[in-house]
Amino acid sequence: MFCHTRPVRIVVTLAILLPTTAVTAQNWPNWRGPNHDGISTETGLQTKWDSTPPIVWQRELGPAFSAITCVGDRAYTCGTRDGQQVLFCLNADTGDVLWQTPFEKEYRDRQGGDGTRGTPTIDEGRVFVQGARGRLVCFDADDGNELWSRQFDTIPQWGYSGSVLIEGDLAIAIAGNADGPVLAFDKKTGKTAWKCGNTPVSYSTPYPITLAGRRYVAGFLEKSIIVVDAKTGREVWSMPWITSWNVNAATPIFHDGQLFFSSGYKHGAIAVKLTPAGDMLTGTTVWGSRAIRAKFQSPVLYQGHLYTSDEIELKCVEFTTGEVKWSRRGIKFGTVVIADGYLFVLTERGKLLIGKATPAGFEPETDVQILTGRCWTVPTLYKGRLYARNLKQVVCLQHTT
Repeated sequence: MFCHTRPVRIVVTLAILLPTTAVTAQNWPNWRGPNHDGISTETGLQTKWDSTPPIVWQRELGPAFSAITCVGDRAYTCGTRDGQQVLFCLNADTGDVLWQTPFEKEYRDRQGGDGTRGTPTIDEGRVFVQGARGRLVCFDADDGNELWSRQFDTIPQWGYSGSVLIEGDLAIAIAGNADGPVLAFDKKTGKTAWKCGNTPVSYSTPYPITLAGRRYVAGFLEKSIIVVDAKTGREVWSMPWITSWNVNAATPIFHDGQLFFSSGYKHGAIAVKLTPAGDMLTGTTVWGSRAIRAKFQSPVLYQGHLYTSDEIELKCVEFTTGEVKWSRRGIKFGTVVIADGYLFVLTERGKLLIGKATPAGFEPETDVQILTGRCWTVPTLYKGRLYARNLKQVVCLQHTT
């Protein structure tokens, strides 16, 4: 039985700079934001900084790759404390720890980095997170008390890395083999609603699709990609996709009837046109190339173009053709979000680059160091602030004047 640590409040002696520019704020409740696409609705952000933007707060949480999700005045992410993977609930404005709950034995990986890989998902007063060792837990978002949990044991080589997808009344996750590579639970009770297949999983998060008025979920698995009916889990389409070391990790993208997905290790990317055919789907390849090789860096689609910092470089690729519009060498393994027409790029060594998201080229207005060490976690933009982390530390930066 994991113990629950009562709320811990620690005063951070850093100045909090309140925004003076109007900024729209939309909750960022899950992996890649409210629309699962890495695009923020924030506006009024300052995009030109000559030095590091003002630090609102920073916090040491221990090793994890979890991104930061934000709802209301709270921020959620994971870390490692006392030999356990820990879910943290922070005050988004101050960084104070409101509560912290251990939920699984620590996960160690000397090659990539220790800690939880998945990102907390917030929905209707609940927090869902899956540990690197396969324990899926639903917590009360207010106090961190455990509501239900499940355990899966088909652990990929570098740990379970997917985040939970909320689809209506269902919480959809990845497990593998007899538990089902993609499976759904009643989000309130944890009762199994459906499971699909009997194959190993890889490292990607389930991704929602709407096609011809119906809802589907794409699962990027160890050796294939599948699409299932969101209500029943029935498989309606699949395609083999074999990558070295079975690393299929980047989140797929669906737009205008086309499903895009990509892997690293010199594999490449593909766009497939999906078409309803009775109670199934058919797929036709639109293009395939090595223009994007996303090992774990999920590209962002914006105004017809894909932006990514893959295993080779930072680049812009036309979605409909796969044509590379521009590339910047020396910026690989970074993460990208887009807000108000701007790319916010966090390099793997902690530099923040900000420039207009356009196929004409990339000219950073900001090129500053905000973190050190390994930075493989995508940042979050919320209420005029940027939340970013390296393996052990979270920093909150003011992005309005």
